[in-house]
Amino acid sequence: MRFLDPHIHVTSRTTDDLQNMAAAGIRAIVEPAFWVGQPRTSVGSFVDYFSSLIGWERFRAAQFGIAHFCAIGLNSKEANNEGLAREVLEIVPRFALKEGVVAIGEIGFDEINEAEERAYSEQVEFARKNDMVVMVHSPHRDKKRGIIRSLEIARDMEFPMAKLVIDHNNEETVESVLDAGAWAAFTIYPHTKMGSERMVEIVKRYGPDRVIVDSSADWGISDPLSVPKTAKLMLERGIDAEAVEKTTWQNALDAYSQSGQIDVEALNEKPAINQTQLFADNSVLRGQDPRVESAVPN
Repeated sequence: MRFLDPHIHVTSRTTDDLQNMAAAGIRAIVEPAFWVGQPRTSVGSFVDYFSSLIGWERFRAAQFGIAHFCAIGLNSKEANNEGLAREVLEIVPRFALKEGVVAIGEIGFDEINEAEERAYSEQVEFARKNDMVVMVHSPHRDKKRGIIRSLEIARDMEFPMAKLVIDHNNEETVESVLDAGAWAAFTIYPHTKMGSERMVEIVKRYGPDRVIVDSSADWGISDPLSVPKTAKLMLERGIDAEAVEKTTWQNALDAYSQSGQIDVEALNEKPAINQTQLFADNSVLRGQDPRVESAVPN
């Protein structure tokens, strides 16, 4: 099977991870902008970070045959530094409309306060005006209230639910998201979010429509192979292959291809790989023989 991991922070992962992801069948990924583990102190650090998402990280993934897309936005945690947040919101449009950007995100709530709501609303409005998809981060604490508020704001702003992806769902929130008409994404992340066993039960109960599986693998203890591992468990537990494909490939593709930035036909081909290429005079190789392979239809 082939897989699309629509929420993974590969800037935090090694090239070994990319090799293993490709070998496991991960054909494409979406990397949303997020909090990098410590506060950033100037808008320039966001410029460099956003630049890496549309540049180096895209190149690095392609070196292993993985199509890399990204989402650009001010994350909820850093929305609370309101002075810096204002500067960042001013540069988001500079990056959000570039090639390979499939959504505004990940945005939403952390503490569920007024500063976060202002940043979220402004970015949803930008997405609405530019006909973009929005990827919503739901809070670790008081998750259901944060998700319901995210849905309410989007609805009040007349943002189309078909372009709203609510991530980090659990058993308590899934019905609210599906009933609203949005996409319900689930992060397979050990201990703090959703496990593969629980994900199997959700698909059995609610079916595969508008349900998306991702890893959110980052700098924490997490697994960049969560999507293919969950797919394997689904099949072993009797979920049919069509439903597995929808939740680990097609639904995410349908959601994010609304951006117009995904060449679906190209994803159906075996990817071209040329590890002789350089990015800013840098290679992913350190003495290894480069792989060079032409794209061929699957």
